[in-house]
Amino acid sequence: MIIGVPREIKPNENRVGATPAGLELPVRDGHTVLVETNAGVGSGYSNANYEEIGARIVASPAEVYGEAEMIVKVKEPIAPEYGLIREGQILFTYFHFAASRELTEAIINSKSIAIAYETVTAPDGSLPLLIPMSEVAGRMATQEGAKYLEKPMGGRGVLLGGIPGTKPANVLVLGGGVVGTHAAKIAAGFGANVTIMDNNLYRLRYLDDVMPKNTDTMMSTPHGILGAIREADLVIGAVLIPGAKAPWLITRAMLSEMKPGSVIVDVSVDQGGCVETSKPTTHADPVYEVDGIVHYGVANMPGAVPFTSTIGLTNATLPYMLELANKGYEKALEEDEGLRDGLNIINGLVTHKGVAEAFDLEYVPVDAALEISEMVG
Repeated sequence: MIIGVPREIKPNENRVGATPAGLELPVRDGHTVLVETNAGVGSGYSNANYEEIGARIVASPAEVYGEAEMIVKVKEPIAPEYGLIREGQILFTYFHFAASRELTEAIINSKSIAIAYETVTAPDGSLPLLIPMSEVAGRMATQEGAKYLEKPMGGRGVLLGGIPGTKPANVLVLGGGVVGTHAAKIAAGFGANVTIMDNNLYRLRYLDDVMPKNTDTMMSTPHGILGAIREADLVIGAVLIPGAKAPWLITRAMLSEMKPGSVIVDVSVDQGGCVETSKPTTHADPVYEVDGIVHYGVANMPGAVPFTSTIGLTNATLPYMLELANKGYEKALEEDEGLRDGLNIINGLVTHKGVAEAFDLEYVPVDAALEISEMVG
């Protein structure tokens, strides 16, 4: 198979689809690997690093998309890339379709095969390709929140951990999954008073056992959230419904209940956000203010630490990349139920229920879609 790794063109995205060390394995298995020139520079990898493992450097994204049977990326394609995607081409990347009708329609119209990192599942129901970037984003959420609580950055002027004789900041984490757990862990390590809210009592019991003593757990209810945001200096949105749009847990009306200058970091923004007033921002212009509340909405947070993020992502995606390359997508999807869960769109058919529901599109179960595509092919 010909595997293509284009340079990421989303603003301030410095990650790359795979490290040279990761791509060495498909090369050894006899596959051709094309890497767009300077694709890895932002993550610390030169063209020479890729050439050393047997990859071929090509000059433009048009060459990568034009030759590759499978595209391996980090972020979803954006408008300049839509016209490059070919019918029948495998796209293996983060998509977060439910947050963008434009992207969803573009991939439907391309008749490509969209396998989304964020909906691939493991036997225990976890999301193995989302976990490493969720770990990074969770830890960064606290780091960025602490920065924007500083007065020169527009915040209240609160030190997250306080000092002797002063109270530490109150940090509210909405969601007790991977992002929320890592955000809370870092916030607690800073010395803040941390509250994690989730609607899964079993998860809360687990977190109550493993988190530091300055961390409280609460069942997530509208009344409970309203009470908690009144006390919070920093709110971290860490809600995920795989493949679907995140629910609004904080409405605009609720912002008036918050302390002026408090900060919201909505990590759920790439799935539409769990705060009504959230919108995607960039690393170049990460924050904005609504009703006196600082909002941080960067949708590709791990892109700010690309060296760490690219290694972590490759560690997780490489086994699946090899499955797809070595077996072909039909056999790989047939034999790996978890990888099959990653198929969101194929040959213009939407195979993920959450994506279909987000835009009132027809949902076609994966098995049926594969049969239809085989007949069409």
